[in-house]
Amino acid sequence: MKQFITYISAAVLFSAATSCQRDDVLIDIVQTQVTEPVMTDVFGFYLLNEGNMGSNKASIDYFDATTGIYNRNIYAARNPEVVMNLGDVGNNIMIYGNKMYAVINCSHKVEVLTPDSARRVAQIDIPNCRYALGHDGNLYVSSYVGMAQIDPTAPRGAVFKVDTASLTVTGSVEVGYQPEEMTIIGNRLYVANSGGYHVPDYDNTVSVIDLRTFTVADVMTIEQSANFHRMDRDSHGRLWLSSRGDYYGNINSDLLVIDPESKQVIKEMGIPVSDMWADGDMLYTISTEWSYVTGQNTVTFAKIDMAAMQVIDRNIIKDGTEKSITLPYCIAVDPVTKDFYVCDAKSYVVSGTIYCFNRDGILQWKQTTGQIPASIAFYGKTENIIKHYDNGNE
Repeated sequence: MKQFITYISAAVLFSAATSCQRDDVLIDIVQTQVTEPVMTDVFGFYLLNEGNMGSNKASIDYFDATTGIYNRNIYAARNPEVVMNLGDVGNNIMIYGNKMYAVINCSHKVEVLTPDSARRVAQIDIPNCRYALGHDGNLYVSSYVGMAQIDPTAPRGAVFKVDTASLTVTGSVEVGYQPEEMTIIGNRLYVANSGGYHVPDYDNTVSVIDLRTFTVADVMTIEQSANFHRMDRDSHGRLWLSSRGDYYGNINSDLLVIDPESKQVIKEMGIPVSDMWADGDMLYTISTEWSYVTGQNTVTFAKIDMAAMQVIDRNIIKDGTEKSITLPYCIAVDPVTKDFYVCDAKSYVVSGTIYCFNRDGILQWKQTTGQIPASIAFYGKTENIIKHYDNGNE
């Protein structure tokens, strides 16, 4: 595979606009030809890299499927006038309507960008924000609210409501402790609460918000589990909720299927999940499961038939490449080609790697990313490729 790298010095291209940047910092877009061009409704995808907490190294990469070129560190070059660049800990990126939203956790903000160029539009201030979800002209953002630290007195979290036209916060509602991902079924927003700051007293609830009144209408308590993280829904109106467990084996990491009407766990899938991506009725999962008992991570992959609630493949990578993946951190599936992407955070302190596999699990290409590649948003010309970013608005 032919590869080349082009360095574009933003210090030269944007010299008139960089007075607020440090003089000794060069902002480069690194371009690498990783594959042949492919023309579909998916133009490419954005990858948000976390960067280490406290290091101000969050960054955004862009893979251009129409050229086959992977572009590293585009935010800094496209926005040289922004002080401190993107910020501290990039947690979640998504496209909704004609805007892209990057949730920057420890910088307490949501960056609003143009999806065609990654140019900054606005900044929305939300404390310790985690994940975002778009629905009916609004953006819903989960927030830990309190300081980013283990604290048994940490306050309850909240979900903030943002008008996507005016880009202003129009309300907030208190939920459980340290809320994470959300999903929508009908007029109800479901919020996975973790209680991660209250270790070992993790939260074991799901907050249910009535979107018509923007108030908490119900709280689901899951007795057999806790420390919830990922959440999605299936075509049958069931919730899929991941638990990180307690890392000691007293509460196992698991994936639960829940009936939102009866509030009962229908099935415990018996697999750990760090990240998951629903493509139709197929759910792709990765897991880097840490154990304080063994002092080690256990890495696993899975593909699940959500309609049948059955694990159908524990070996989604078929060519042995999984042996090179140290800490899988993010997974995504191209809605058109069905290629899937696995991001490796490696040691958390060096640049990561993204791997592209075809639908049969064979490696197509791989490329260096920023530190801790965390979240992917596909970009294209039709809204139906956006996956669950307009979750619940079908």
